[in-house]
Amino acid sequence: HENPALQLPLPLDEQNYGATAARTRRIPRESASRHSPAKRDYVVAGVLCYANLINFMDWFIVPGILLDIQKYFKLGDGDAGLLQTVFILCYMLAAPFFGYLGDRQNRKIILGAGIFFWSGVTLGSSFINESYSWMFFLSRGLVGIGTASYSTIAPTIIADLFEEGKRTTMLSVFYIFIPVGSGLGYVLASSMASATGDWHWAFRVTPCMGTLALVLLILVVPRRTQRRTEAHRALSISGTIRVAAEKPGVQGTGKTTWCEDVISLGKNWSFVWSTLGLTAMAFVTGALGLWVPLFLYRAQVVQGLVPLCLQESCNSPNSLIFGGITIGTGILGVVAGAEVARRLRKINNKADPLICAASMFLSALCLYIALVVAQMNILLTFIFIAFGELFLSVNWAVVTDILLYVVTPRRQSTAIALQILVSHLLGDAGSPYLIGIISNAIQAKNPSSFQWSFWSLQYSFIVCVFVGVFGGSFFLLTSFYIEEDRKEAVQ
Repeated sequence: HENPALQLPLPLDEQNYGATAARTRRIPRESASRHSPAKRDYVVAGVLCYANLINFMDWFIVPGILLDIQKYFKLGDGDAGLLQTVFILCYMLAAPFFGYLGDRQNRKIILGAGIFFWSGVTLGSSFINESYSWMFFLSRGLVGIGTASYSTIAPTIIADLFEEGKRTTMLSVFYIFIPVGSGLGYVLASSMASATGDWHWAFRVTPCMGTLALVLLILVVPRRTQRRTEAHRALSISGTIRVAAEKPGVQGTGKTTWCEDVISLGKNWSFVWSTLGLTAMAFVTGALGLWVPLFLYRAQVVQGLVPLCLQESCNSPNSLIFGGITIGTGILGVVAGAEVARRLRKINNKADPLICAASMFLSALCLYIALVVAQMNILLTFIFIAFGELFLSVNWAVVTDILLYVVTPRRQSTAIALQILVSHLLGDAGSPYLIGIISNAIQAKNPSSFQWSFWSLQYSFIVCVFVGVFGGSFFLLTSFYIEEDRKEAVQ
């Protein structure tokens, strides 16, 4: 039924162009009157954050017990790097498919199916015998597919639940659980291996947590989550909603093909350059995430701080320490990044990409210093690795927020999926393997010694420093286009 009170007039400058231009758009009463999120929205966001925590805990179980896995399956540095690469490759190849489905199908069903799938595969991987290392590689790839179904869709649900003012805050909370989950993955893996004397038990905890997440998802998340259109996100002026005239062919409900969406996103330079910046972030974090605990262990052996481990299970505290660093710097970095972005946006419309650029340059500098001092002072190495991770974490929520305001809502799942594909294809899908291959190549050309096993990783990590500088440059390029692309997305 029509309600004259819900017919919102166009601005005066858009009312004097004939009957066509004088059309109005109707906004549902609940959308027009809704100024703050309901309690249920926060509960839904909480469930999504919990599932995100488990996602990344499972993601970083392998790096937390990499030394044990290497010994059990008799893997060299190259093969160990390939283990994480298989996971990332399957994750990124599945992401566009789930992004396409997420823009067109029931998102709750996709999320639930993904959680159920990766939980089951993770549990099954804990029973693989040492003679079937190929099955362990396959299981990690399947877990990556299940994880992709969640990572492409959950952020868009949060974006639909909250208005712009709250959206950045809630996305910051959501993305805090990336470093927190990652750090807890190291802690869980190391703790379970130490407590049970068997690293396989590390893969039997997250499936139980995943089952709880699935139950909460079924009970709390609505069957159909409403998608906000640009009208729902319209600017509020003097207590009334100002809605632009509907433009044929621009703002409609007609569906587009995936190829058309990709072509449109390819013309969005803010999306392109920020995606390349995120790719550099992924490259560095992927390499650090897999190799840092092992690198620290080799540095300690070279300095004579710990003995060389020759037994089957090596209980090095580095995974626990690095996990704690990842959690602490992750929380601080994401919160600081969101707060700094919120304040600087008031005085500079290009604040978001400039913050990302500065943090990438600082992270690269800290990583370089950590590599230089690794052979001399392990405490300083930990400190500068912590600062490097801190500056990387600053960007998590800010980069996603950039995507959400330069891309129209009906393409956001596809945009996130495409960003995942590119950032992982050129980033952390290859960086762990690349570091391992370079390390193997350096060791092969030099005398066999533990000293060279340390130097080989040290020299390999120099690649990450250069990639971090490139990442900062990409975010600087983003700042040149951010204002124009944001205005176009609003229109």
